[in-house]
Amino acid sequence: MGIRIEKRSLLWTIILDNPEVKNAVDNSTAAALADAFRDFETDEGARVSILWGDHGCFCSGANLKAIHNGFGNRLEKTGDGPMGPTRMMLSKPVIAAIAGYAVAGGLELALWCDLRVVEEDAIFGVFNRRWGVPLIDGGTVRLPRLIGMSRALDMILTGRPVTAKEAFEIGLANRIVKKGESKKEAEKLAKTIAEFPQICLQEDRMSVYEQFDYDLGKSLRNEFSHGLISLQRAGEGIKRFIEGEGRHGKF
Repeated sequence: MGIRIEKRSLLWTIILDNPEVKNAVDNSTAAALADAFRDFETDEGARVSILWGDHGCFCSGANLKAIHNGFGNRLEKTGDGPMGPTRMMLSKPVIAAIAGYAVAGGLELALWCDLRVVEEDAIFGVFNRRWGVPLIDGGTVRLPRLIGMSRALDMILTGRPVTAKEAFEIGLANRIVKKGESKKEAEKLAKTIAEFPQICLQEDRMSVYEQFDYDLGKSLRNEFSHGLISLQRAGEGIKRFIEGEGRHGKF
């Protein structure tokens, strides 16, 4: 299956675990990833998930040997994506904890996540450029939305490696951490996010994603609709502020 799952209180950590192929994803692993994130979505006690690759590598992409041997990833226009969960719009955030390589389909998995915590020696790249294998699972859509068209085209057309430092500078990485620390730091970040009032957090997050589908006017109206849902539940938080909690920007 190639994955395992750790559940701690409000957090799930979904782990790619196939060191022989640097956590490359074949059809069965993709299905297992998709099922794991479906279970996370429906678990009322789970608030944030982390996606991490064990053995010092996030994900080297689709398993090309499996494709060559006739056990390739799912290639249907509807349903799960070739890498598994990449067509899902979850209501809860996912953080990628990235060590080593996040390349080809592994890059697409990282782009699907809301945030990316990246070890200092991590490498991103469209390495599949060398073999004529396309970005087919969100790479040409999510990458320019995150870092802009010019930078995205530079990565997509050249296939060159992008270091953690450059990834942070262009907005692809959100945090850089020491080698071996991405899982721990991502879980720490996830715990912080999980402790916020969740309805407001989820509604604001959804407005961010949905605005890509609308013009400015409709985006603003959609944001307002999400905000009204949150305001119906904001009384407790307002009361805590009035009573003195969180002054001077304290979290």
